[in-house]
Parts: sequence; C-alpha cells; structure tokens
Amino acid sequence: MRTLLTNGSVYSPADPHATAIAFDDGVVTWLGDDTSATSYADGADEVIDLDGKLVTPAFVDAHVHTIGTGLLLNGLDLTGTRTLTEALDRLAAHAADLPADAVIEGSNWDETRWPEHRPPTAAELDRAAGGRPVYLSRVDGHSGVVSSALIAAVPGLTSREGYAETGRVERAANHAVRDALSDDLAAAGSAAQTRALENARTAVRAMASRGIGAFHEMAAPHIGPRWELSVVRQAAEELGLHSTLYWGEPGVFEVLDEYGVIGLAGDLNADGALGSRTAALREAYADQTDHRGHAYLTPEQIAEHVIACTERDVQAGFHCIGDQALDNIARGFELAAEKVGAQALVAVRHRLEHVEMPSPEAIATFARYGVAASVQPMFDGLWGGPNDMYAERVGDRWQAMNPFASLARAGVVLAFGSDAPVTELGPWEAVRAAAFHHNPDERITVRAAFQAHTRGGWRAAGIDDAGVLAPNMPATYAIWQSEADLVVQTPDQRVAAWSTDPRAGVPVLPDLSEGSPVPTCLRTAVGGRIVYDSEGWSQ
Repeated sequence: MRTLLTNGSVYSPADPHATAIAFDDGVVTWLGDDTSATSYADGADEVIDLDGKLVTPAFVDAHVHTIGTGLLLNGLDLTGTRTLTEALDRLAAHAADLPADAVIEGSNWDETRWPEHRPPTAAELDRAAGGRPVYLSRVDGHSGVVSSALIAAVPGLTSREGYAETGRVERAANHAVRDALSDDLAAAGSAAQTRALENARTAVRAMASRGIGAFHEMAAPHIGPRWELSVVRQAAEELGLHSTLYWGEPGVFEVLDEYGVIGLAGDLNADGALGSRTAALREAYADQTDHRGHAYLTPEQIAEHVIACTERDVQAGFHCIGDQALDNIARGFELAAEKVGAQALVAVRHRLEHVEMPSPEAIATFARYGVAASVQPMFDGLWGGPNDMYAERVGDRWQAMNPFASLARAGVVLAFGSDAPVTELGPWEAVRAAAFHHNPDERITVRAAFQAHTRGGWRAAGIDDAGVLAPNMPATYAIWQSEADLVVQTPDQRVAAWSTDPRAGVPVLPDLSEGSPVPTCLRTAVGGRIVYDSEGWSQ
C-alpha cells in the first residue's frame, strides 16, 4: 500500500525543507516538495493533504510499566490530589462501587503536594474503604500505605524491614505486599490474566493516541509476575505497537527465550527513590539528617551481573537514582571491564534507568563503556527547582540532578521515557521539560530532546535503523496538529535567532516555550500500520 502525504511539514534531517512524504508497504520511499509529489499521486492508495500539519517519527517511550499504567487509567488514580482529605475522599468514592471483599489498589499519591505533608495511615484507609484490603502506592512506586485488612492478610508483614505501624511500607515490606497481591492474581488464574490484558490494552491504546509507536516494558519480580510479559507483548502486537521487553532480575537468562526478553535490565534496583527517601546518597537527606537511603547492590554484585550478561551478549542494566548508587554502578562497570574488557562492554550497549545524581566521574565512566541513559525529563519538570520535592529532600544538590546536558556532552546516548504510571504518558511535555530544565546549565535543545525521545529510544534497545524519516527507513510516524509555530528552539536565544532562518537548513519543531500548547496527535503508524487515527481528521 502506498500512502502520500502532501502540503505539510516533514521533520527529517534527510531533507529539512520537505513538505511531502511517501510510504510504500511500511517503508519510507520518498520525501521532497509538493511539486515533485505529483508524480507519486497517481499510483497512491491514499493521498492526504496535510494542510500545514506536522509529520514526525513516532515517539519511543523508553521506560513504561504497561499493566500498571493501564490499571491507573482504569482504576483509582490519586494523581493531582491537592490534600490528604481529597485523596481519602477519592478512595471512598472508588470503594463505594466495589464488593465488600474487593481488594483495592491505587497509586500516585504524593504527600509533598499536600498541606498535611504526610501519607495516609492504615486507620484512615480503613475508614475510607469500609475495612477492605487497600494498597496505595506512592507516586515513585518505592513505598506505599496499606490498610489493616491487608496487613493481616500478608504473612509476616509487620516484621519485615521497612514496615511502620502507621501502615507505611517500603523496601522489603513494600515488596512483600506487592508479592502477595501478585500471588492473589496468580491464584485467580485466567480471570486475573484477562484483567491484566485489558489494563495492558488500555495503556497501549493510550500510548498510540499520544504519538508513541514503540515502548520499553520494565518488568521485574517486585512489580509483577513473569507471565505479565506475555500479556504486554500480546497487547502491543494486537494494536501494532513495537514492544521491547526487559526483566529486572540477575541470572535468570531463561526468560530471554521463554518471554522474548532482550535484557536483564530496567528495574533491577540498585537503590530506591528520593520521594520515599530510599535512594542511596553519599550524604544525608536534607530533611532527614540521620538517613542516607538504601543501596541494594554492591559494586561487586553489579560487576557480576554485567559480566554474566556481557559474556552472553545480553543487555544488563539497573535502576539507579542516588549519587551513592551511581558511584556503585560506575565502580561495578570498572570491575567488569577489568574482566571482559572495555570493548566488550561497549559492544553490548548496557543501559541505566533514571541516572538522576551522577557525578562527573560516573558520567565519564558510563560514556567510556557505551552505557545508555534512559531518563525521565518530567522528573525535573514535576519535582525540580528550588522549591519542590527534590530541593526538600537534598537541598541545593537538586541543581546537579537529571543532568541531561552533561550526559549529552560526554557522549552518553539519551533515551527519554515517562516511567508511566509514575508520570503521565506525554512525550511533548517531556521534550519541553528537557529543553527548559530548572537548571539552565542542564538544558538541551528541543531538537536534541526530540531525538532522545525518538531515535534515542531505538538505539537504547540496540536498533539503529529506526527513529528517523528518511528513504528506506520504517514508516513509523505520527501526524500532529500544532497550534504553536514551528521553529528551531534552543535554550540560548542567540542560537535560535539565526537557526530559525530557513536558509539554515535545520528541521523545525513546535514552539514548546512556557504557555505554548503541545501538539495534538492525529495519526500514529508503526511500520506502515495505522495504530491510531483521530476520527475525521483527514476528511
């Protein structure tokens, strides 16, 4: 099938001035201007006048928890609650429609946004949910709160590390609750898998509607059972999105063939998260001065995993946020290089998730060994700056967090993602957050941020022939309605002033400055297959 799009703006380094593009059987066959496009129109099965609309490569979300994202979209979402009372009211309204024996799961509460500045207690959950078992995960996923009924249902929970009498759980206690809920799902058999599949389908449809054509699933034992990998792949294949599966557990190489996993990476936790104060820090937390978080892996354990994966030509990777955890990761790679050699590490393309507080020395180590950084710009967008959660947790150290420019200057491949359901699926919002980082020294251009959210995601998965619209490349694209002007936008206006001149030959993207609306997705296609079409847009 041949599709021809004309009279638009095509984002392509192959032809920065292209206004038309043709796709044949899932491959880009031509791009150029409208005058030349007339020779393609006669044999085309579909010809669309874009009327000035923008065509770009589809986005890649390099860090997603698919079933959790669908569960949030379909269930109890505490995102945006402004007070503890509002969160409890939302729980009560949700519980009112459920059977008396229902187990309630919800997520994305953030006590730093509430005037009470504390999590709910078990007693408060009991009252709001009518005594039902309740687990509410904090926005970062590394701690939560549980009701009395759920405490009683999880054997040995009260003696687990990280359990508090208030009902707050972290570390081993949090994992025990998640494991118990996963066991309940497994016992439910096909009904549980049906629910999981519907949640996965919801998430995949949401991605497609936002111009996301590919995603990386970050599964791990503390997040869900292995069978969920098959569910995620099925949902992606049904709609037509490209999925790349990771499993965060060392030594279990059997999952590669059994589930189509490409790496033992992703949420293999080297530490926790700043919001839950479980990220491993060199120095104490600013708001808890006797506490430095928790490092879950030693440099030697990290090296052992990297070596084992490298020898099998399998990607290794870790979840790493705090500076101490990242120091441990860097040392682990150095130890691995002593055993297998630097070139062997570079060849496998290992990856790290989050990379929020790396030192210059750690960044140099990651660049030297070809390690990609899978990062989430909305973390800074939501919690960065001098007056938000990061500053509350670590003081002035927030300024060196999420150092996109420092990583890019060192030559580290950046791949952007959402960590959904931790932050919402929103690729343009992520691009804007990277370009307008709270620390001006860590801003990158919109063009560089866009590349990190498209081609960077493919590269982080070891795929080099995707993520750009050029002849002989896959027809994986999105069409956008942009109310904002198309410009070349950089953090430095001296550069922007000349680069917006059409003679500069730089492809343009929507103006993402503060207050500008983000583009609306009209169509998403993956390998030529349309996976999302907004009703009536092309009529």
